[in-house]
Amino acid sequence: MVVEQRGKASLRDQVTPINLRKVELSCKACSLTELCLPRGLSKDEIDDFNLGVIRQDPIHRGNQLFRTGDNFRSFYAVKSGSLKVHINTPDGGEQIVGFHMAGELLGLDGLDNQHHTFTASALETTSLCELPFNIIEDLCKRYSTLYQELCALMGREIAEYQAMLLVLGKRSAEERIATFLLSLSKRFNKRGFSGNKFNLSMSRHDIANYLGLAPETVSRLLGRLHEEDILTVERRYVQIHDVEKLHEIGGNRSDNSERAAASFAG
Repeated sequence: MVVEQRGKASLRDQVTPINLRKVELSCKACSLTELCLPRGLSKDEIDDFNLGVIRQDPIHRGNQLFRTGDNFRSFYAVKSGSLKVHINTPDGGEQIVGFHMAGELLGLDGLDNQHHTFTASALETTSLCELPFNIIEDLCKRYSTLYQELCALMGREIAEYQAMLLVLGKRSAEERIATFLLSLSKRFNKRGFSGNKFNLSMSRHDIANYLGLAPETVSRLLGRLHEEDILTVERRYVQIHDVEKLHEIGGNRSDNSERAAASFAG
């Protein structure tokens, strides 16, 4: 499904090729609206925003949404599933720089030079909504609220990457694992799921790559947390039993632990 670009055509002309009868869920009916749709929009603004959204067919595990160097065309909102965002390293490997879950936006990396600087790969079958940038740009000119929210979103993403660099550069391996798990817990809870019981969509290898650790270190530390009854780990299933202790291990006091966990969400 492709949105035709017609110079300075109106928003409704731009989205004519979208067959709205095939859209099963509108933004207003979607349970993730408050997470991925900019806050504070009026009904008319949401209606116009909804017209520009393209509901994509699901992409399967291992498939790529976009690659480094691809032309930037759109933002993407994750409806279900998850993706990892990574770059190629000089030695031919990959460095994971973040994970994206339901209700989160990705694709902002293409704004700078109109080419994606990262590659986004599905960790599991993932459904997304595509937000063509030419339509978002037009809406930003018409609605200052949307423009302000997108600026705030970009600011939060910059802060999150800075927080990740701090964690990787200043914290021990055990602190990194604890903070990572707390981040996932908070993000699951924000989406209406259990923050204490969840499945990891990423492998031990991916977690190790992201945290700058060896896969063996990740497995060993998860095993230690399991043995100390701080959490239960069974394959990719995690159940947190002692969240306060996990905060302590992560170097966070109980009065600021939520903020610390949030800052590591990538």
